[in-house]
Amino acid sequence: MLQTLYDYFWWERLWLPVNLTWADLEDRDGRVYAKASDLYITLPLALLFLIVRYFFELYVATPLAALLNVKEKTRLRAPLNPTLEHFYLTSGKQPKQAEVELLSRQSGLSGRQVERWFRRRRNQDRPSLLKKFREASWRFTFYLIAFIAGMAVIVDKPWFYDMRKVWEGYPIQSLIPSQYWYYMIELSFYWSLLFSIASDVKRKDFKEQIIHHVATIILISFSWFASYVRAGTLIMALHDSSDYLLESAKMFNYAGWKNTCNNIFIVFAIVFIITRLVILPFWILHCTLVYPLELYPAFFGYYFFNFMMGVLQLLHIFWAYLILRMAHKFITGKLVEDERSDREETESSEGEEAAAGGGAKSRPLANGHPILNNNHRKND
Repeated sequence: MLQTLYDYFWWERLWLPVNLTWADLEDRDGRVYAKASDLYITLPLALLFLIVRYFFELYVATPLAALLNVKEKTRLRAPLNPTLEHFYLTSGKQPKQAEVELLSRQSGLSGRQVERWFRRRRNQDRPSLLKKFREASWRFTFYLIAFIAGMAVIVDKPWFYDMRKVWEGYPIQSLIPSQYWYYMIELSFYWSLLFSIASDVKRKDFKEQIIHHVATIILISFSWFASYVRAGTLIMALHDSSDYLLESAKMFNYAGWKNTCNNIFIVFAIVFIITRLVILPFWILHCTLVYPLELYPAFFGYYFFNFMMGVLQLLHIFWAYLILRMAHKFITGKLVEDERSDREETESSEGEEAAAGGGAKSRPLANGHPILNNNHRKND
């Protein structure tokens, strides 16, 4: 049964154009082709990335945070209260008004004291500014190096300038070592992001991030299986071109360099819009949708690859909407917090009075990939 499933999964008609078989892609005469077994190395490499990340955050990002004067806010701890702690752990972190009144009677505290306790308890669980800075530093370093390396891999290739050459001779396209390692490192990094997402700072777009990572892993892996390597290198370099700008803006944001953060964000927004909403759909997607049909009839691999590209493009549109909304608030002078982060709930008397009429009020929960906090002294 397993052999039957294996045979169906690797059926040539799923992965290759008509009249081609896996035998056509066997290494010969010094020419090397992409093979599924090549990707086994990405899992141990992903674990290696996690180890390197640990030491990077400890010995590079942490001293850098101190150099940039990344400071933590003093957080008041919630006093020990078994009744409220049990509710917090089992029922919810933000009790409704009726639950606040019930907890008030059970604990012997006033309603305002219960609300204050839950605010402080939520703040205890929020990730520290240093943790956010270290994560952003790691991603910035990788994306910057990956972008430079990716451009070095493809900038001298003829298909970088003429996208019809992406499909020249497809799928009998020999690999070169730089393409192999570019693919292995990129895929390994996204595996490491998926492995660590549960322990990383949880954003409001948590679900979108999981979808993005899974879609990216599937897309990179499938493009390798189906020998879409030339198109894949273009797509990966295109994505890395803006990601390092976003992470650097976050780093300066956490350090309190608001003007630098805002200026980098504007550059990021321009690059993001150009690469994700112009170049990707009108050049790359056109290349993967139209040009292959000039050479062979559509097959499953063609449809699946472009379907996954469509999923990524929908995420890009979603995030671009939030970027444009942020840009509008820059222009109108209405600066906002990072809408993906948990808001730091203050303990000021003004905050207490604002909360006196009910539970802690939450900000709009728009899930923006790129939206940044522009005043970290008030917010996470």
